[in-house]
Amino acid sequence: MKMEHIERPELLIIGGGPAGLSAAIVASNHGVRTLLVDEGVKLGGQLVKQTHKFFGDEEFYASKRGFEIADILVDEVKRSPNVLTLTQTSVIGIYEDAVGVYDRTKEKVFSILPGYILVAAGASERFLSFPGNDLPGIYGAGAVQTLVNQYGVLPGKRFLIVGSGNIGLILAYQLYQAGADVVAIVEITDRIGGYEVHAAKVKRLGIPVLTNHTLVRAIGQERVRGAVIAKVDEHYSPIPSTERELVVDVICLAVGLVPSVELVMQAGAELIYVNELGGYVPRRDFRMRTTVDNLFVAGDLAGIEEATTAMIEGKIAALTIVEELRNLDLSEEIERLQKKLSIFRSGPTSEKVRRGLEKMGIHYEGVSFQNVKQTPGLEHKLKPVIECFQPIPCNPCETSCPTGAIVVGDNINNPPKIDYEKCTGCGICAISCPGLAIFMIQEDYTGNRSLIGVPYEFLPLPQKGDVVLALDRDGNIVSNAVVEKVIKSKNLTNLVYISIDRDLAHSVRQIVMPESKPASYVCRCEDVTVEDVMRAIDAGFTDYEELRRYLRIGMGPCGGRTCSSLALNLLTRKTGRSPYELRPQISRPPIFPVPFASLKGGEEDEG
Repeated sequence: MKMEHIERPELLIIGGGPAGLSAAIVASNHGVRTLLVDEGVKLGGQLVKQTHKFFGDEEFYASKRGFEIADILVDEVKRSPNVLTLTQTSVIGIYEDAVGVYDRTKEKVFSILPGYILVAAGASERFLSFPGNDLPGIYGAGAVQTLVNQYGVLPGKRFLIVGSGNIGLILAYQLYQAGADVVAIVEITDRIGGYEVHAAKVKRLGIPVLTNHTLVRAIGQERVRGAVIAKVDEHYSPIPSTERELVVDVICLAVGLVPSVELVMQAGAELIYVNELGGYVPRRDFRMRTTVDNLFVAGDLAGIEEATTAMIEGKIAALTIVEELRNLDLSEEIERLQKKLSIFRSGPTSEKVRRGLEKMGIHYEGVSFQNVKQTPGLEHKLKPVIECFQPIPCNPCETSCPTGAIVVGDNINNPPKIDYEKCTGCGICAISCPGLAIFMIQEDYTGNRSLIGVPYEFLPLPQKGDVVLALDRDGNIVSNAVVEKVIKSKNLTNLVYISIDRDLAHSVRQIVMPESKPASYVCRCEDVTVEDVMRAIDAGFTDYEELRRYLRIGMGPCGGRTCSSLALNLLTRKTGRSPYELRPQISRPPIFPVPFASLKGGEEDEG
């Protein structure tokens, strides 16, 4: 069975990302002998390093994190009896009479003769030419995500991100989660390229997004030590008088992807240059068939888009192949998926993709949308405030609401509307929202204070009673706040409720823990800190001897030589008493440590 899979599979799928995995599941469910080949160590493609929650709908795993989606798809593929998977294996060429495959684990090249081929090889990162672009410390955004999210390696401390598309914005947020300092995101155009909700997340953290700016050069000899950025004119050329230096040790390029069309080109399929889809892409029809009859494509190889559209394309391609192999009529399911794909691409964020597909004769209608203005009122009631104003394909807020208070409607791009009479204030929508764009608010909480529920995805997680810093939409500190309660969630988006001055209720949209400082030690022998001494004084221990006995100051090997003067100074400062009023430490013998053996009486035995 396995040899038949390898030598003569009915379907060869090249690429184990969302498109390839989805296609393999569909083909296997219809009994098609399928070989899936992927060059990665594990299946999942780009999903395995995506720690953020995905947009979309429930059918395509909306509100689940990328690595969770990978686990679901891979598990289903592994349970499929008709799919054989080969990882760490690369297709090295598609020839007229065979497909060449290289198994890196066995260092062996072999050939296969598939009936159909689906190429879902994804895309590679686009690079930039600038002085110093060969220095260590310059990475593609995807490479940094691999290091940080898959392997737990932070390649630097201070980052500059070039490009404000979704990848750049998501990476900035993930780096902040990992404890890095993102100095800035620079964007050469006059607008942010990614979703507004992604941009809002990073702005709330105080990360500046500088539009009309570009990277001029990297600074450094043996590795990146800094970067020079500048404003650009209407021709996107740097304006010299605006140059400034940033101290960074990593420059991340998030400037787009290039479809990996090499194998499709080898197979003889026609390529067409479509800038809106990422560059050269294979000409294909509605059903993902290229100009070579038995060759199909799906995912970023067919045009740079989202993981959801990649999964749909993979399914459509597989169903078409199944139809021909098994002589079935699956047009109803294909049309259902085509309609879903059409809805996903109907919003304003997909306008660029629609223009690109038009160039190869594939037409999708765009739909106009109006911003929805929420009028919450009901100051006494805990309720969600939805700050998702851009039409994007996403509806977990609607599908998660237990009372049906939130409505998106038939088109998944519709901004959500909320009926506050139906809302119970449970907060499930805020936890489910992939864009972290829903906040819980009760204006009339107590006295002149309001209660704010903030979605929180950082460590450490605040606890009830903690004092935190409240930030506005631009990351500015506006006040201290007290944590009233914390709602933990299995999907790792927790809700932290804080009480805040009522006038700030509609300004505060993020919190951070006060920066923790290294402990300042008074007595290193007994690990007594300045904070320990201050708390003891507040508790009534205002005499040095009392402090010494309570905290064991001066009872270590140094005999108080280091700590006694420090403790006396703290007593003086805290109590306002003069050093003349305080008694120093009573030194008891021995004044330095001596072995017990040396203290025993009598003479040493001789012999």
